[in-house]
Amino acid sequence: MLEVSVDPALMLVAAAFAAGFVDSIAGGGGLISLPALMLAGADPVQALSTNKVQGSFGAATAAVSYARAGHVDVRAQIGTAALAFVVAATGAMLVSRISTDVLRLGLPVLLVGIALFFALKPGLTDEDRIARISPALFSAVIVPMIGFYDGLIGPGAGAFYMIGFVLLAGHGVLKATAHTKFLNFASNLGGLAVFALQGAPWWAVGLVMGAAQIGGARLGSRVAMRIGARVIKPLLVVTSSLLAARLIWQMT
Repeated sequence: MLEVSVDPALMLVAAAFAAGFVDSIAGGGGLISLPALMLAGADPVQALSTNKVQGSFGAATAAVSYARAGHVDVRAQIGTAALAFVVAATGAMLVSRISTDVLRLGLPVLLVGIALFFALKPGLTDEDRIARISPALFSAVIVPMIGFYDGLIGPGAGAFYMIGFVLLAGHGVLKATAHTKFLNFASNLGGLAVFALQGAPWWAVGLVMGAAQIGGARLGSRVAMRIGARVIKPLLVVTSSLLAARLIWQMT
């Protein structure tokens, strides 16, 4: 049985579809789904954990769509995804033990920087460039940092993965999006595993929203693969800017 009545449930389904669409292209779907869950009556922990439930469906759908189209080699990324899972679970376990005030203060600045980078940097296309660091170093250093953050706080993790893949790994925008969704899925599962042991998620709501996420993610990934950087870059700029604004508003 759903943890909410019919009207909030319909609102959550619509929010999940929109979140899945946006998240599959540029990340930031939590901008839509998290406030919707709070409006439906979830407390912060329930909202974060239920968001992990439904978001895992969207991230998995997008990751599979990109993999089937050849934009990410799943076998080559299994080890990196496993690492993202472990560090995200570690972050989720430490949610109540680590002060995140400094991270929350710096997060809007980082997100605005990401928005400016994608808005102003010339030559950002779907073509790969020369990598600044090796894949092994990227997996050993960058992925654990972002995965841990995803489990500890969450918002903006997709944008951080994107900037890492583009700026450091040399991926084109579409390829970076594909790899981001695969790691997002892994770190979502890691955080969810911990929240599930604590009994925090609204499972029925999360599963219903997850079904809507699948539809939104399928549509979004198709749009991204058809149009590429021309739709990914503007949407990434918008979602990063809105997420920064929302975090600043929460602090005031």
